[in-house]
Amino acid sequence: MPDLIRLHESWKTPLLPVLTSDKMTALRTFLKAEIAAGKVIYPPMAKIFAALDATPLPSVKVVILGQDPYPGANQAHGLSFSVATGVTPPRSLKNIYQELQVDLGIAPSRSGNLMPWAEQGVLLLNSVLTVEANVINAHKGRGWEFFTDAVIDLCNTSTAAVVFMLWGKQAQEKGARVDATRHLILKAPHPSPMSAHQGFFGCRHFSAANEFLSRHQRTPINWQLPQN
Repeated sequence: MPDLIRLHESWKTPLLPVLTSDKMTALRTFLKAEIAAGKVIYPPMAKIFAALDATPLPSVKVVILGQDPYPGANQAHGLSFSVATGVTPPRSLKNIYQELQVDLGIAPSRSGNLMPWAEQGVLLLNSVLTVEANVINAHKGRGWEFFTDAVIDLCNTSTAAVVFMLWGKQAQEKGARVDATRHLILKAPHPSPMSAHQGFFGCRHFSAANEFLSRHQRTPINWQLPQN
């Protein structure tokens, strides 16, 4: 993990004790060794914290928690479930679009770039922020969970009336860190093709999120994405 990375100041200051901890130092050492060994790591190092740079802490309204970055070439760019402009949306994202259409009548976008959501206050966070090319969960248990727990804790204590969309077991484990009396916790199976039909389809989390935000005098999210 390089020293020169983009991370919005609203996150950097409160997370500094975590970023300089022994666990993060060990994680940094591990990543540097993997790169030195010739392994390809996604997303590009400069985009590891892209979600935290795109969505400042005070603006967080919704947290969509993923597992780890897409392991395919040119897919991951630091936002959970999102891919860079021009990259075909993966199947999990297509399932998210399908649920969005059923829930709010929004036609699926041909673009898989979810930056318009991030810019409105949707924190697109993965539990683990890096992955080895073509090896799902390759960096699970290496220290990222310690860091993203701290991010969830900040969302829980520093902001009011946040919607946490927890899709899949790994994401739902972090739900224990959230005060359900202050925030809305929405749980569903992961949108992957293996589990989407087990309750993700029909969960209607997008409309539930906007109803909650409106009740708490927060501007709802415009979930509509560009069509190209």
